[in-house]
Amino acid sequence: MPHQALPFQPVVIIGAGRSGTNALRDALCLLPSVATWPCDEINPIMRHGNIAMAHDRFGAAQATKPVSNFIRGAFVREWKHQNKPSFLIEKTCANSLRVPFLREILPEAKFIFLHRHGGDVLASAQKRWRGELELPSLPYYWSKVRFTPLRDLPIYAWRFVKARWRLFRGKQAHLSSWGPISPEMLNLPPDTSLEHICAQQWADCVGFALDDLAQLEAEKVIHIGYEKFVTEPQPTLLQLAKFLGHDASEAQCRAASHNVRASSIGKGAETMLTLEAPVASILHPALRRLGYEEDR
Repeated sequence: MPHQALPFQPVVIIGAGRSGTNALRDALCLLPSVATWPCDEINPIMRHGNIAMAHDRFGAAQATKPVSNFIRGAFVREWKHQNKPSFLIEKTCANSLRVPFLREILPEAKFIFLHRHGGDVLASAQKRWRGELELPSLPYYWSKVRFTPLRDLPIYAWRFVKARWRLFRGKQAHLSSWGPISPEMLNLPPDTSLEHICAQQWADCVGFALDDLAQLEAEKVIHIGYEKFVTEPQPTLLQLAKFLGHDASEAQCRAASHNVRASSIGKGAETMLTLEAPVASILHPALRRLGYEEDR
């Protein structure tokens, strides 16, 4: 049975963790009639009904009617809470592994694929895995709790404590889990280096996203490089506005881009030179697909 049409345009930003999805979302939300959830990500909403799955690779089979109704209902409730904007943006990074799932639930959605050089991502991702960028802020965590289904809350609380307990006690060097988890990551040996884990995570997010987005209608998808976004924010926002059907002006896009900075790019190729060969070999295929490297 077809879904009742949504009275707004859902927009899903697809990108691996630490690829700049927050910055892009924040800039877009400075345009008129564009809004998002008042929290970093809504992964608990996206996983409701499938919380027992050990990874984030969801397909159309996981988009059951109860799950679809729940997620669409969450979008509608937030749209109303945000004073009924024309566009509602979602940017949970694990969505890079579940485009077919989202396409089934949100057939109206338009997808922005934001990609960044894997070498630039690695250093930042490793800090998150080591807990170095944890935000000890009650409002930050409360914003996440607010969007966690009540019956799932004990499970997430236990996972949160479990993932950090051994790290904080000095029993292990990094969290047992952070960010999107692909099926391939579950098969990595226990002694796999953190650098290898982060490389696998980025490559899987990029690979699955590219494959899945290629199956969608061309008018539903746009690809944007992080490097272009931060060095040319105003024209990039104009391009995205046109893609979304937003009538934003040049002045509005200029104002929306005033906080965008290009200070964290350019080290990716340099990082690749220092990686161990097995780790670099994980990144190279995805880098070539994204146009960061020439075919060899």
